[in-house]
Amino acid sequence: MIAFMLLASVLSSDACISGVPVGKRPGPYSFLVATGPQRGQLTCYVCEQADKPTVIVFARRLSKPLATLLQRLDQETTTRSASGFKAWMTLLTDTADLEQLAKWSQMQGLKAVPVGAFEDIDGPPAYTLAEEAEVTVLLFVKRKVVANFAFRPGELTEANVAEIGQALPQLFPQAAR
Repeated sequence: MIAFMLLASVLSSDACISGVPVGKRPGPYSFLVATGPQRGQLTCYVCEQADKPTVIVFARRLSKPLATLLQRLDQETTTRSASGFKAWMTLLTDTADLEQLAKWSQMQGLKAVPVGAFEDIDGPPAYTLAEEAEVTVLLFVKRKVVANFAFRPGELTEANVAEIGQALPQLFPQAAR
């Protein structure tokens, strides 16, 4: 019994695995955009981005740590606009409330990072988002995931946001030379 409890505690401290694995191609998906020029429309940013550097954030609820992450990505999007870099957040929900999302985005001061909703709490099927993942962050370029981060409820911290920020240069290999 003690061995089982020890194994359970070790397994529960393992990293959360969610989303498209590193090296794989993220598939297209459409979601309802709450902010920006495509507001109110079903949009597939994955389709539009093609080979350009991209960050997708999937979230199951709105939170302060999520806002901190999106604010960081908003700054990066402005700084790296010439590269075609784009980041966006997709809220996984049963029913989209675009007004609430737009208000939340505005309260966070987001200007360049669109937010929207995917009306299925499981997310786009091809993305295999883990049920226990409250936030999943995928970085991809040239149609290949280069970094994947997943966080259970309460796990996304400022340190994790900094870690994601440190991974962003992987999206811009030519700038690192």
